[in-house]
Amino acid sequence: MSKKLLRSGLIVSSMTFISRILGLVRDVVIAHLMGAGAAADVFFFANKIPNFLRRLFAEGAFSQAFVPVLTEYEKTQPKSEVKKLVAAVSGTLGCIVTLLTIAGVLGSSVITALFGFGWFLDWYNGGPDAYKFELASNMLKITFPYLWFITFTALSGAILNTMGKFAVAAFTPVFLNVAIIACALLLSPHLAQPEFGLAIGVLLGGIIQFCFQIPFMRKEGMLVRPRWDWHHPGVVKIRTLMIPALFGVSVSQINLLLDTFIASFLQTGSISWLYYSDRLLEFPLGLFGIAIATVILPSLSASHLQKSGDEFKKTIDWGIRMVFLLGVPAMLGLIILAEPMLRVLFMRGEFSLGDISHSAMSLWAYGSGLLSFMLVKVLAPAYYARQDTKTPVKFGIIAMVSNMILNIIFVFPFGYVGLAIATALSASLNAGLLWFGLYQRGVYKKQADTVFVLLRVVIAALLMGGTIFYFNPLLLEWSQYSQFEATYKLALFIISGGAVYLFCALLLGLRVRHFKISTT
Repeated sequence: MSKKLLRSGLIVSSMTFISRILGLVRDVVIAHLMGAGAAADVFFFANKIPNFLRRLFAEGAFSQAFVPVLTEYEKTQPKSEVKKLVAAVSGTLGCIVTLLTIAGVLGSSVITALFGFGWFLDWYNGGPDAYKFELASNMLKITFPYLWFITFTALSGAILNTMGKFAVAAFTPVFLNVAIIACALLLSPHLAQPEFGLAIGVLLGGIIQFCFQIPFMRKEGMLVRPRWDWHHPGVVKIRTLMIPALFGVSVSQINLLLDTFIASFLQTGSISWLYYSDRLLEFPLGLFGIAIATVILPSLSASHLQKSGDEFKKTIDWGIRMVFLLGVPAMLGLIILAEPMLRVLFMRGEFSLGDISHSAMSLWAYGSGLLSFMLVKVLAPAYYARQDTKTPVKFGIIAMVSNMILNIIFVFPFGYVGLAIATALSASLNAGLLWFGLYQRGVYKKQADTVFVLLRVVIAALLMGGTIFYFNPLLLEWSQYSQFEATYKLALFIISGGAVYLFCALLLGLRVRHFKISTT
């Protein structure tokens, strides 16, 4: 099992790495084109709304509810019944998302007023930034239909993942990045408002992703005719699990939307600075946290069905060890090298040195919560695999209320950075509650040497972080380097930091066997 999980994890991480690299290229192109000004704020807003709903209706709550039920059908039912389930789910979900998409396009002004209330007030009162509200409303009409295509893409990806075909779903996001980059370079320069070219790229990327997975679904014999069947037993079970999961699994996304709502009242650039720092945070989160969560959910679901409690506990323990092994050094590296990474990636075109300083501050805050974000991704599947969606909802409510209170506490002294601080702290609270819930129920009991393994990982990471911090130049010095020199030095820091971490880990006695699922 350990080798299979490692192999699956490497596949997902490799495909995700390609996607994340292209995602960074995409953000570099956007930063060059629009910097962190008003147009960038509006585009990121118009892109965030359908992506939030994507997490609800596609990759997030739906996937967490659908995969355990699909796994159960695959293990206990003939293939004909599995295909009927897929047909019923795709038809029922498809009808709901179609209606939602139409409503979103027609009601784009209402949605913009709801989540960008600061812009709406400015428009209503005839203020100088009233155009932001109008621009966001129009752009949302283009980006919102992305939700329809990405929902079916996520459905196909969940089916393929359950069947062990992880590479296809992990590689699919590459096409979104390619589409946005192509439109930014080829279409935007010819438009009076270049940001609309990016919005078209989002929609085009959704269409391409949807089409890409069709041949693979046909190969697996799962390309079926969708049909509405609200009362299909599998659909009933999925929606029963999904309704509370709609909230529980998307707490971090709801928190980000709350950040956007509050940021619409703050200075121009706040949404963009938060976006660029969040994008760097998403790189290790997707590469490690989401990859690990993706491969353990089917395994946890199978262990639960087979009533193999020990295997279930060992799989969770493996996930936690892997998160610490990869997440702690990534967190420290992200915080210490925040300014150099932002300088190398984005300091060109309209993106200024001041934008780097502003983005770095929010990245420091976001980065402090990286380990917690990753743990949430790994611990939540342990509940969903057991078809328990109510407990994460309770924890999610506590975390979201805490985030709202912390937003109020930190936004006044720290502005937009306070929003990032509140998000990181609420994620840590959520991760702690998820872990304690599993421990209290006896679902997860740490292996005997887990604490010592994690402690050695932390010490090795701190030694690495101290070394990087000591040699890292100030931002002013980084800004004076040529692009080649800055890129070279940053790469050297990352490689050297990785080498120091590996050396210290080995020196402290960490070995490959510590990151395999125990057989005893």
